[in-house]
Formats: sequence, C-alpha cells, structure tokens
Amino acid sequence: MAKLYFYYASMNAGKSTTLLQADFNYRERGMRTMLFTAAIDDRSGAGRIGSRIGLEAGATPFGAETDIHAIVAQAHAADPLACVFVDEAQFLTAAQVDQLAALCDEHDVPVLAYGLRTDFQGALFPGSARLLAIADALVEIKSVCDCGRKATMNLRVDGEGNPIGEGEQTEIGGNERYVAMCRRHFRQALRGARGSA
Repeated sequence: MAKLYFYYASMNAGKSTTLLQADFNYRERGMRTMLFTAAIDDRSGAGRIGSRIGLEAGATPFGAETDIHAIVAQAHAADPLACVFVDEAQFLTAAQVDQLAALCDEHDVPVLAYGLRTDFQGALFPGSARLLAIADALVEIKSVCDCGRKATMNLRVDGEGNPIGEGEQTEIGGNERYVAMCRRHFRQALRGARGSA
C-alpha cells in the first residue's frame, strides 16, 4: 500500500535537494513522477523547485484552491505515476493534505511531502500540522545551529540580521530572511526581539 511521507526540517536543511534527488532516482529508472510546489514561493521562478546547490526542476504550482487530488488522479489515469512529490508542503491546506492521503489510499500512489514544521514564531503551519497528524511516516531532515546543536527552529531576521518576533506567518525568503537555530538560541533571540520592540 502506498504511503504519505512528511519530510520536515528547519530552513536550509536540504529539503528541496533531497526531493529533487529522490525524483531523479525514480525518473532514472523510467518511472513517471509529478512535482508540486507552492505558487507563493517563486524564488526559483514560477512553477520551479530550486535548491541552494543549484538543482532545479519544473513543478505544478499549487494555491489554497488547487485540487491536487483531481490533478494527480487525471494524470495517473492517463499514464500511471510512480510517485508524487510536494515541495513547500507547509503551505498546503489541511484539505489538500487529506487529498494527498486519498491519493495513497485510493490510487496507490506514494506521496512524499517536504516542508517546514514550524514558522518563525515556533507555531505549526496548517499544512504541517495536518501532515504530522495523518502521514504514515515522519522523517526529520537534520540541520545544524551555529552552536553545533541540531537546528529545529526558523528565526526571521531583518536586513541587518536582527531577529523579528512579530508579523505575518508567511513571508517568503531564504538566507537573507531566515536563520536555522536550535531551540535554545531561537528562544534567546526571540526574547531579545520582543524585549526591544
């Protein structure tokens, strides 16, 4: 039976690189895959998954209204898919995560979703919360804080590198906007940001 996997990590842990490598492995063996990425994240271009080490591939962009189940089911009926990959999975809605589970359960298509677990305030994203609740397998991709501990949190910073503790949950950015940290240093930085606000 096909499974729904959630690969989660902090920023800059190599989630997109890992996704693109897994996709390559399927395609190298002549298997058909389908890739999705959040329409809101166009850092690599619209409908592109890009990694910091230079790998990239085209993908179907999704927004909150996208019926991923319908898109994949139609493609799978026309030419069977071996796997579906979703980048930036934190931006999925809870309903879309349920659609991904239905693809596994009803169409026997494995789904590998990659994304952040928490936002810059340490709160779960809606898509990540649902994936943590119903995924068949949870896989943490490790990253490292400057202190050497495991990085599990994402600190938002301004243009000068100062921590930001308030704002909208979603703000697209890379190394210039976010720093992966261990919980201890994340909490210290947030306390400092809120104390100076």
